[in-house]
Amino acid sequence: MRILITAPYHQQGIQAIAQLFGETVYRSWKPNGRAWNEAELISMLAETKADALITEHDGVTAKVIESFPHLQFIGVCRGTPSNVAVATATAHGIPVFFTPARNAQAVAEMFISNVIMLLRNTIPGIDWLKGRNWQAGAHDSYLHFKGNELAGRTVGMVGFGAIGQLIAGMIRNYPCNIRFYDPYVTEHDPAYVKCTIEELFATSDVVSVHLPVTEETKNMIDGRLLTLMKKDAIFVNTARAAVVKREDLLAALEARAIRGAVLDVFDHEPPDETDYRIIDQPHVIATPHIAGATFEVEDHHVAIMNNALTQWFANGNRQVRELANRQILPTPVNG
Repeated sequence: MRILITAPYHQQGIQAIAQLFGETVYRSWKPNGRAWNEAELISMLAETKADALITEHDGVTAKVIESFPHLQFIGVCRGTPSNVAVATATAHGIPVFFTPARNAQAVAEMFISNVIMLLRNTIPGIDWLKGRNWQAGAHDSYLHFKGNELAGRTVGMVGFGAIGQLIAGMIRNYPCNIRFYDPYVTEHDPAYVKCTIEELFATSDVVSVHLPVTEETKNMIDGRLLTLMKKDAIFVNTARAAVVKREDLLAALEARAIRGAVLDVFDHEPPDETDYRIIDQPHVIATPHIAGATFEVEDHHVAIMNNALTQWFANGNRQVRELANRQILPTPVNG
């Protein structure tokens, strides 16, 4: 079997795929400076006569899949296979694998760093220092930029999957009190308190969103919930912008109804005028969708994908959690 790999993959990972399947062709999108589009991917699959594809951001559209219905699998090195026409793959019986939580460590570390920077007024302090404002004998900085510690805060997770639970494990010993809202989590560490979403927004010092985009979650975080927040609370979204009604978040920030926000995702990327009104708020730490952007994330997705493919093809395990379209199974497996 010949595998076309367009996702970033280190040499050891490529060798493991070759040992498992027989042959690989490596055409990473990174030297191209952007993901491969539909036409480029169709051309590449035809040229290489690939039997399967491991991708990252490329546009694996319905047309791509319809052009190559013989593909033995599609591997997507992302937390969700949102760039792949999964329904079309399913219709052709093509298993689609993905790499959940490949960026969990990266997102968790950035959550901690940026929340602490907001609590400690770090960025205004840096700007003040670079502005040559430090006068001899003055204690202005000590008085003006005094902040708060993360220790002792109540942190509420809206969605308590891999990333939310990883963050909780990291900060529980600061110590922080952990609350979460997630109707799909039925078993959890007794140190964490499961509550309603209204209780979470009303009682948390930090509210952090960890939701996928579904019909159920679109605009789920709105003014009704934001108005429940404490005036000195921080809102964090490193997940998906579409789950938050941005006009309501902007209103809360402009009214100083909350202490501030840590944001890594926006309704439009690149941002539009309304997004920049949020980004430009002095009490917002905004980053350009880089919470999951570490070199190590690529190592993680290689390890997760290779393990899933080994389990499926070498070991015959049909219960791998990385299978995105369980509908292809003769008897669907829950979990």
